[in-house]
Amino acid sequence: MQRTYELMFIVRPDMPEEEQDKLISNLETQVGNAGGTVKSVERMGKRRLGYIVRKFQDGIYMLMLLEGEGGMVKEVERRLRVTEPVIKFLTVRVDEQQKRLAKIKAIRDTKVRGKGTRAVAASETAPEGGAATHSTASEATPAEGGGSAPVNA
Repeated sequence: MQRTYELMFIVRPDMPEEEQDKLISNLETQVGNAGGTVKSVERMGKRRLGYIVRKFQDGIYMLMLLEGEGGMVKEVERRLRVTEPVIKFLTVRVDEQQKRLAKIKAIRDTKVRGKGTRAVAASETAPEGGAATHSTASEATPAEGGGSAPVNA
């Protein structure tokens, strides 16, 4: 089952741009070999760390959006663990969160602020040409010819 993962990792602040490209391409090929795909790669730049990690106060943050199996994530994490320039990494599964947010958005889209679902349904069935007239067959009298009252013959 294909799942979506967000992989954030921090590399040494003194790592050259060429080596960063090489590391990203190695990770992309590893993901491809494991049967996954890389949806996007975002370089977030050099930032100050919250605390000292491996004697570094700064680090270059990178974010990858991956899609694949759990075994693929295990292999990528193993590679990151043994890669010397990587200071820290974190992998989070985000497909459940995306599904939950999509569901909430769909519910919000069906409701209009301050109105219930019946008001939304009534506004959707209104004719396009101006205000809707809400007359039903039971409101019209037989003398007006609009009703379907039974005629005793």
